[in-house]
Amino acid sequence: MQFSKKNMIYAGIVLLLTVFCKIIFANNIQWSGFSPIMAVALVSGMMVHQKHFTFIFPLFALLGSDIMIQLLYVTGQFPFPGFYSYQLLNYLFLSVLVLAGWMLKGKKYATLVLGALVGPTIYFLLSNCTVWVTHGGYNRPMNATGLWMCMADGLPFYKNSLMATLLFLPVLLMFYHGLLRKQLAIKMQ
Repeated sequence: MQFSKKNMIYAGIVLLLTVFCKIIFANNIQWSGFSPIMAVALVSGMMVHQKHFTFIFPLFALLGSDIMIQLLYVTGQFPFPGFYSYQLLNYLFLSVLVLAGWMLKGKKYATLVLGALVGPTIYFLLSNCTVWVTHGGYNRPMNATGLWMCMADGLPFYKNSLMATLLFLPVLLMFYHGLLRKQLAIKMQ
């Protein structure tokens, strides 16, 4: 991957879209989790050819949006901070989705839909188990019932991340290919 003007434009659009969705949806529990970031991670894993560069777009978008939210929080314009404890785990979990994108490279459309479902599911399971283990959220008991309660607490976020990934994955794929004028590497079966 070269840091061409087109790649910079793509990175900027991804950052703006991520920040916009965070500002609009993150504060509303009914829409919290509706973000393109999981789709960005999957697309990066699928499209960026040099594997060591595949993490740049999603981590840039997530870090940039977190910085923006932190600035808005510090100035009293947003209700919660962009930086918080255990945040680095979210970056790690997002990186797992990039790896999932590697497995989707050159696959059929049906496989992309499966990836759009599996990606948020992996993230949901990892993040909610972490919330439970670290006594975050509602401080659920440290037993099987508490774990299930914690999973149930996260269902609104999960639903929204599924919807967002199903929406943004094809949009970002088409935009990336249109911008870079590359043929889609997806089988039409």
